[in-house]
Amino acid sequence: MYNLLAVTEKDLNQIVKPLIDVLGVLVPVLLGVVGAVGAIWCIVLGVKYARADDPQEHEKAKNGLKNAIIGFVLVFVLLIALKIGVDVFANWYRTYDYPII
Repeated sequence: MYNLLAVTEKDLNQIVKPLIDVLGVLVPVLLGVVGAVGAIWCIVLGVKYARADDPQEHEKAKNGLKNAIIGFVLVFVLLIALKIGVDVFANWYRTYDYPII
């Protein structure tokens, strides 16, 4: 059985460093992809909204555009929170005072 209290700096480095590196690379890429897809999708839905003739189609397109904007804003906020969380975690990890056992 592994004693969790006896974790050394080397053990944590082997676990945490790769995760921080991967998330540090993925978050900016994901922000760019979500931004591009969100912009394209909102343009498509905006065109649908502008071209809708029937009031029901108009309302449906309006709701779709509103939901898409809310969804993309939520994804952006979560990705930015992940980026901030990774930075806070990395800072904590670098300054962690390992117990002497």
